[in-house]
Amino acid sequence: MIRVLVLGAGAGGGFPQWNSNSEACRRARSGDPRALPATQASVGVSADGDRWFLINAAPDLREQINRQPQLHPTEGLRSSPIAGIILTNGDVDAVAGLLHLRERTPFKIYAHPRIFGVLDANPIFKVLAPDMVTRETLSTGATTALRGPDGADSGLRLTPFAVPGKVALYMEDASRSGNFGTQEGDTIGLEITREGAPGRVVFIANCAAVDAAVRSRCAGADLLFFDGTLWRNDEMVTRGEGVKTGQRMGHLSMAGPDGSMAALADLDIGRRVFIHINNTNPALLSDSPERAELEAAGWQVAEDGMEIAVS
Repeated sequence: MIRVLVLGAGAGGGFPQWNSNSEACRRARSGDPRALPATQASVGVSADGDRWFLINAAPDLREQINRQPQLHPTEGLRSSPIAGIILTNGDVDAVAGLLHLRERTPFKIYAHPRIFGVLDANPIFKVLAPDMVTRETLSTGATTALRGPDGADSGLRLTPFAVPGKVALYMEDASRSGNFGTQEGDTIGLEITREGAPGRVVFIANCAAVDAAVRSRCAGADLLFFDGTLWRNDEMVTRGEGVKTGQRMGHLSMAGPDGSMAALADLDIGRRVFIHINNTNPALLSDSPERAELEAAGWQVAEDGMEIAVS
């Protein structure tokens, strides 16, 4: 069995976003049960319920840990069941939470060399003492045994794969207007299995297009987490809450003939869950027509604290 724990379901800024006065954000602040708050996207996976590997380290990580008893220390004066962090991109909402883990408790970081380069280029990440926080380099297409800082095999197997995406905003090269300097490794998806067991979890929180390779990875998954940033490509622009389309930000929309629901509709997938959902996305509201539409198509919206077992 693979145990999956959703720590955060929201996109960058979470829901409600700190500076948004939209109706949806006001509903979330008021405690409306149909507008559930969401911290920024992160998921934990475990084979035994004792050692956890977190996918991305959101800026909300300290709050997420405190909310989830599974991640509380249980041994001695200082300890943590967090054995490792897996980074899928270099965006702020994926790496900033590492700074919450600087108090000298050992864990491993798994990432593509491109993302380790991001950490190395930012001196603030040196607070993660290398004698405590060790690194494991990921190569797309190669399967890695997830191990904690003591080297013990967790039983989980991780296969990263390239996903169409975009370099992190703060790394964009404006002189390269075609792709802003995006390289392979800037965005990866993850396939997670357990040694000797059939269940398969696929995690793709950032995706600019569903190509043949992405479809192949999603096909047959028992559990799929997929990029749910926007409902429509131009929703931030038309709502007056931003100047960028989803395509410009490296995100495929949920709806429409070119959206992810249509692109994956014909695939045999066990459970389909949208994650990394922006505060402008009306599907966050459980009483919206958009939520009804995606549920009718066989999808769910992730919620903070959601637990799923895959066997």
